[in-house]
Amino acid sequence: MAALLETFEPEFEIKIASTEQDILSSQRLRYKVFVEELSGNGELVDHKNKLERDEFDPYFDHLILTDKANPSIGVVGVYRVLRDQKMQDIGRFYSEGEYDLTMLHKSGLRLLELGRSCIHPRYRGGTAMYHLWQGLSKYITEYKIDILFGVASFHGTNLLEAAQPLSYLYHNYTVRDELCPRSLVHEDMNILNSNQIDRKIAVKNIPPLIKSYLRLGGLIGDGAFIDKDFNTIDVCLVMELSTMSNKHKEIYTKVR
Repeated sequence: MAALLETFEPEFEIKIASTEQDILSSQRLRYKVFVEELSGNGELVDHKNKLERDEFDPYFDHLILTDKANPSIGVVGVYRVLRDQKMQDIGRFYSEGEYDLTMLHKSGLRLLELGRSCIHPRYRGGTAMYHLWQGLSKYITEYKIDILFGVASFHGTNLLEAAQPLSYLYHNYTVRDELCPRSLVHEDMNILNSNQIDRKIAVKNIPPLIKSYLRLGGLIGDGAFIDKDFNTIDVCLVMELSTMSNKHKEIYTKVR
């Protein structure tokens, strides 16, 4: 399907949602992905109108990707982002429902929380995600962001089934103590000793979005969190932009 879309040459446009219709369209895509595909739920999810939403939506900026060549589809990609300055309006980051972010707050660095990242099924495997990243890169530059962070998920809630990738992340990608988020309901990721890990199996079972963050220099906080509403095992990712190599930055800012 991705190859078919490339034949029709999508005309991607990325912007910050500025109207109620923009927000509704992004929430419809989120419903399609997080509720219909991944069986998620939540107190404010509107099943009648097929909208995935929560109390944080009014405080976040919503980075939305559309395809002008296929306007009937609506929003085809979403990133929800919250700067620490705007976080003051609601009093906490979304991630603080799962993680203690004390060390990030104490760092004095400019923080940007990422969340609800998703791509329409018809646009996966193409360049849509890179266009989203390019828009995110411009946003980061505009607001002089130092740290990107947010929760990312494994589908399902069985820790033993995810033992290989979780243990691999623990042994190889734990963030330094000075910036380390810690799970509020701590699920130990150190399930297997390093010599019990099959790297090939572990990497294969890391979700694509988390793999992308790792390639960009992302690291993992202390402990996983089981999100029963979304039927996921969450990890908290942290990316310190000052340590990102030029190679990583090229991956992040250039569309392929």
